[in-house]
Amino acid sequence: MSKTWVLVAAILGSSMSFIDGSAVNVALPIMQRELVATTGQMQWVIEAYALFLSALILVGGSLGDLFGRRKLFVIGIAIFAMASVACAVAPGIIVLIVARSVQGIGAALAVPESLALISVTFTGAERGKAIGTWSGFASLTGAAGPVIGGYLAQTASWRWVFLINVPLAILVLAIAILRVPESRDEQAAREIDWTGALLATVGLGALVYGLIRVQLADGRIDGTAFIVVGLMVLGFFVVAERRAKHPMMPLSMFSASRVFTIANLYTFALYLALGGSLYFFPYLLIDVQGYSPTAAGATFLPFVILQFGCSRWSGGLVQRLGARTPLVAGAALAGCAYVLYSLPGIGGGTYWTTYFPAVLVLGLGAVFFIAPLTTTVFDSSDPQLSGLASGINNAVARSAGLIAIALFGVIFAGVFSAGFDARLRQAHISAETRTLANAERARFAAGTVPPDVPAADRPAVSVAVKESYLAGFRSVQYTSALVAFCAAIVAFFALPSRLREHSNA
Repeated sequence: MSKTWVLVAAILGSSMSFIDGSAVNVALPIMQRELVATTGQMQWVIEAYALFLSALILVGGSLGDLFGRRKLFVIGIAIFAMASVACAVAPGIIVLIVARSVQGIGAALAVPESLALISVTFTGAERGKAIGTWSGFASLTGAAGPVIGGYLAQTASWRWVFLINVPLAILVLAIAILRVPESRDEQAAREIDWTGALLATVGLGALVYGLIRVQLADGRIDGTAFIVVGLMVLGFFVVAERRAKHPMMPLSMFSASRVFTIANLYTFALYLALGGSLYFFPYLLIDVQGYSPTAAGATFLPFVILQFGCSRWSGGLVQRLGARTPLVAGAALAGCAYVLYSLPGIGGGTYWTTYFPAVLVLGLGAVFFIAPLTTTVFDSSDPQLSGLASGINNAVARSAGLIAIALFGVIFAGVFSAGFDARLRQAHISAETRTLANAERARFAAGTVPPDVPAADRPAVSVAVKESYLAGFRSVQYTSALVAFCAAIVAFFALPSRLREHSNA
């Protein structure tokens, strides 16, 4: 019976992170309007969470092995829940961003322990079934997140998107404390790679901050400086990991297997394209195309349904076809999907004739690259290091998503500003509005017309904002497509058709 409780706790605990991650994205346009936030500030609502999760997730797993997996799981869930309450009551955007950072720390402790608890509780065929059940519920909660987030933001308040974590957390904590046995790795290294964690956090944080600053006309110089500092610190991170006795990311795993290295490079490219592409989608639907938040949240359901329905079939593709074929097909289909996302105009038809084909093709692509990629990562590494290999790949994917929003934001901001300036020059608006548009560009770039724009100028400015946002969105999709096609090319030329177990080839 204790095994069942472990599985329930792991599923519910990780579901909090999955629901929160997908639900918040859909609510972003509503948050932006209510908090009167800039484009860069709204990016930080996502980035602050992703930064600490991606930088600390490997350390979180190590802490659980050393001090107790249940203990770290409970601490992580408690931190996540308290930070969720802080998000819900945040009086302004700065408090919200800080609370999201704390949420990321909680998730970095809880998420790796959810799978670790399953791994140590179940063995053999039971473990595979338990992980499959966990994965299936992860897909379902991922599907529910956008719909729940959109519905709550539309009918109640975006603050309820965070408050739904509280009853889940209470239930998870009760089960974990009362029913889940403690476990730890008695052979685990007694040293934690705090230097690596610090360098990863500072390096990624400086890089993302610099990329977001570069999006602003008055932030290009200091933004560039932060980008350089971030890249230098990440370089120091690589050196520190090479010299560390117990590194959180052993570089020897990359040198030991070329396939493992290529798989993680492919992961970075695919999740860079995915994260950059989909961040701007809810804004486009709600602020430009006029979708309700609930409808916007439901648009991505075909993607998740495909993942849930095809997960068992796609999991065996590498054994049947090898690694190269499904990964090339997945990246190529994803690239085609991003091109399809760029095609619809403003008000050009129903969801079924505009964005549904893009969501469907992206879902098919993900069927070919999500599960096969995980299998490739496992098959290309030593079985004794499979947990670490999975953790590294997870950290790479999350880091790619973290960088994507800021990096693609630079592309979006440049195209939006050029188009917005050109359209305003042709519009008949007052000097007051022109001055406001120049001084408050970041507020317009969020996709809405600020309330202080004079009523007489609002129609012309609204058209300029929507058309410029669509142009920026299209530029992001083209870039995502290019990155995805490059990933397909890398997979085609660099991956073997069949994996040889623990091969360097």
